[in-house]
Amino acid sequence: MSLDSKIEKKIDTPLSSRLLVICVDRDNDVGDKGGVNTPVIGRNACIEAAQKLALQDPEDADANSIFYSIKTYEDLISKGYKAEVIIVAGVSDRGVQADEKIIREVKSVLSGFAANGAVIVSDGEDDESVIPIIQNVVPIVSVQRCVMRVSRSVEYSYAVFGKYLKMIVYDSKYSKFFLGLPGILLLIGGIGTIFGYTQEIFAVLVSILGGAFLIRAFDVDRAWSNWAKPTPAGLIRMFTVITGITIALASLLSGFSAIHTNILDPEVLGSGFPNIIADKVTLGQFIAGALPFLWMGIGAIFAGILISNWLKGSMRHITDILRMIVLVALYPTVYQFTNLLVNDESSYTLIPPFFAGLVITMISATFLFRKYRKKRGGEVLSE
Repeated sequence: MSLDSKIEKKIDTPLSSRLLVICVDRDNDVGDKGGVNTPVIGRNACIEAAQKLALQDPEDADANSIFYSIKTYEDLISKGYKAEVIIVAGVSDRGVQADEKIIREVKSVLSGFAANGAVIVSDGEDDESVIPIIQNVVPIVSVQRCVMRVSRSVEYSYAVFGKYLKMIVYDSKYSKFFLGLPGILLLIGGIGTIFGYTQEIFAVLVSILGGAFLIRAFDVDRAWSNWAKPTPAGLIRMFTVITGITIALASLLSGFSAIHTNILDPEVLGSGFPNIIADKVTLGQFIAGALPFLWMGIGAIFAGILISNWLKGSMRHITDILRMIVLVALYPTVYQFTNLLVNDESSYTLIPPFFAGLVITMISATFLFRKYRKKRGGEVLSE
């Protein structure tokens, strides 16, 4: 015999001579609807099981999968394979129990039919999720999917929709917003309707919904959860943020108290509060009074972020130091702007504090970036 004929014969010889055709029904429709106990072994027994299932539920795709398995089995027999066809099923709840039951049934069949390869037949992605498990018991040489021609897109859409619906219901990350928020709105709306406060409750509901959208849109909830972690860095950041916001709000009271009392006289105000904003002297006095507390509040927030990053060992604390320096360097320029409004000084008086702040910022940035490169081996600041 020539070498070419030997090679050709070796190629034509199948790698798996004993194949087990496995029809997988992970949610056990064949048992729950058709009343069939699994595993079902043999062609005639599989035909009988498919008929029982089809009579109980003609729209169930598992019946088609069983017939497809029988056809696959007959094709293998006609090609000279030693084959057997079986039906294995899980449980209605799927999950771990279903996978364990399927693997037990496959092992029990293999104890009577020593197959060296398997062909998996299923009607969708859910049944195919057991493929890696069966692969540990017997090598899988082929996977056949039986999907009715008119239902393929519907089945995919149903699978995707079901996956995301389950995620919304059971995943706490999504259920808080998609179920918790509507639940709160419906509860408040129901209580308001009972007590006759429909108009007021509507305003409250709209406010809650708008606030929730803003919080989620700007990741306020995630930022707060990171800041409020029960760690030294998180607690310091939370304390300084709350303190900084409180001091910044106090700057409003300080600004109003800095306005001269005669300007606040009703006869001087004329049409009301807009005249205060329109008058540059009054505006300058307000800004000058509010500026120290506003800057202290912002500085407290920046200082908390700086200390937090320094405690965590993050190189971002270098950027935080530069942020503090810029805040201090800006103060003289902003303060001089209030003098322009109150004392009607020349605009050129803004130039000296502006250039002084610019020089301080540039020198500080150069020094800090050099220090960063020395620690990071010459890398560019990316944090």
